[in-house]
Amino acid sequence: MALIGRLIVIAFAFLLASFVAGLVVVTAILIPEFSDIGIGPIDQSALQVVIGFGFIFVSGFALIPALLIALITEAFSIRSVLAYAIGGGLVGVACYLGLIPFDPETFQFDGIVRRQLEILTGAGILGGLVYWLIAGRNAGRWRESPPPLPSGSPR
Repeated sequence: MALIGRLIVIAFAFLLASFVAGLVVVTAILIPEFSDIGIGPIDQSALQVVIGFGFIFVSGFALIPALLIALITEAFSIRSVLAYAIGGGLVGVACYLGLIPFDPETFQFDGIVRRQLEILTGAGILGGLVYWLIAGRNAGRWRESPPPLPSGSPR
């Protein structure tokens, strides 16, 4: 029963971390547009659609790498905030490199844009921190036995 509850917490934490990472990606990409003086008022419904697509993009590409990080941290009961920040950054890099063409002859990625790599890495780090706040602080605790009751207390 504890495992089912833990899986629900992990799924919720992943969805919220993906939302935050998607929000970071969309905001960082739109900042040059926001800084333009002649842009006028921002259409809120269009911004909500863009943020929704950012969430779908991040959650879709990050699912497998993030599940791998969650599996490792749960298996070894890793609860360090630094581990989740590094893991989130690695997931962000993996998501970005998954979109870039790879040349197998030269073993190089073609067309890496540094700003985009930085944005996705930062979004991954922030997503990892959000995941840690919700689920990572208690990684592996579902396997621990509950503390024994005092001998004189009624059940």
